Formats: sequence, structure tokens, C-alpha cells
Amino acid sequence: MMEPSTHALFRDDPYLKEAAASVLAVNERGGVILDRTIFYATSGGQPGDTGYFERADGSRVEIAATVTGQTKDEIIHVPAPDQPALAPGESLRISIDWPRRYLLMRMHTACHLLTVVCPYPITGAAVSPDDSRVDFDIPDASLGKEEATQKLMELVRADHPVFIRQISDADLAANPGLVKSKNVRPPQGTGSIRLVCIGDEGLIDSQPCGGTHVGRTSEIGEIHIGKIEKKGRENRRFRLRFGPLPVA
Repeated sequence: MMEPSTHALFRDDPYLKEAAASVLAVNERGGVILDRTIFYATSGGQPGDTGYFERADGSRVEIAATVTGQTKDEIIHVPAPDQPALAPGESLRISIDWPRRYLLMRMHTACHLLTVVCPYPITGAAVSPDDSRVDFDIPDASLGKEEATQKLMELVRADHPVFIRQISDADLAANPGLVKSKNVRPPQGTGSIRLVCIGDEGLIDSQPCGGTHVGRTSEIGEIHIGKIEKKGRENRRFRLRFGPLPVA
């Protein structure tokens, strides 16, 4: 049986705060699958969106999490406890928690810039609204948090454009350096791979990513490296936090 597929509006426009949608299905655990959604589902280190659905009578169904099912196209909206049940075919007005999402967009874009400042293989990453991390395979900690913050903020203030373009599996195979992760490969086989590009013609950075990002680097705002932690012989964890670097 084919799983229901959702049109992911956030992939084309991450700035959508609300939209109309219809219920396709409700699974056995109460997870709601819509025909279209602006809710990002947990993936690639970025947490899923929260928010609410508004029904025709004006009542709300609070959404506590968004996750994927068997495929990336099966996006499941998880209601908070004790919410009213929805039925297939029901029309809704859906709204994300925009302040939270925008923080995640700014932070996720900053993580991409950090991979420019630290051009080393990525061994792990996690995005959150206030304290994100990117782990690198670095043999020594020659780059301190002050220098890393300075270089990061130079890229932020340069106001580089951030945009999406699609490439083929063959294009990726011909340009393996686009993949910065040491252990995780982007999904292939669909005929198209989504690249997040920064700078004119993507000259600052281009890498496969399915997350949500701001449209220009200046939107990130003030950000700094809060800590660099040693996680093994060659693994360094860089923690990103909003605001200026605290004075020692």
C-alpha cells in the first residue's frame, strides 16, 4: 500500500507562516498527515516544527512535533496530548511557531557558514534555537573561538545571498567535495538533489541539505562560538550561540 505523500511547501518557501491544508490520513498513533504542509519534519540535525491547526469552527489542535514516516515525503504532525481528533478530508488553517522556526533558520544557516570557517569533515551536528553544535574531524585545535567567531561574523555581515538549486545524482558524483559530512551521504535515486548555496553563484558554500535557511546571511545577526570541546583524539565540537562573544 502506497503511503500518503505531503507537498512540503517549506522546501520552496521557508518563510511561510500559515497555509490552508486538508487531512489525508490519521495514523494509529494519532499522527496527522496533510496534503500540504509548512511544518518542517525532524531531519538532518534540525528539529521539527511546532504550531497549531485551526479547524472550521475556530477551535485549535496544538501540534507538539513533526516527524517523518517511512519516507521523507510522509510528514507526520504529532498533536499534543488531549487534543481533539481530526478526520480525513477535514479542511484546516495551519500555522507554525514562527519565532522558533526563524531562530532555527538563522542558526542552521550559521552552521553552514561555520563549515566554511572550519573546512574539515563534519562528524555530527545538531541545530537548536539557542545552542547548536557542529562536530569536525580536526587533528588539532589551532582555531580558537575568538578567531572562529571573527571569521563567522565577517561572513554574516557580508550579507551573502542564500538560495536553493537542484543538481542530479550524476552532478553530485562528479563533485564529491560538495558533501561535507564524513559519515552521512545525501539520499539519492530521486534524480534531483537539493543544494543550499551561499554567495553569488554559490561561491561561498554549496552543500546538500534539506533544512530551512534564511535568505541572506545578514539575517543571522550576532552569533559566536560559545565553546570548543574535545570529543576524542581528532574530534572537536564547536558550539554556536546567539549574541556577541562574551568578554573574558
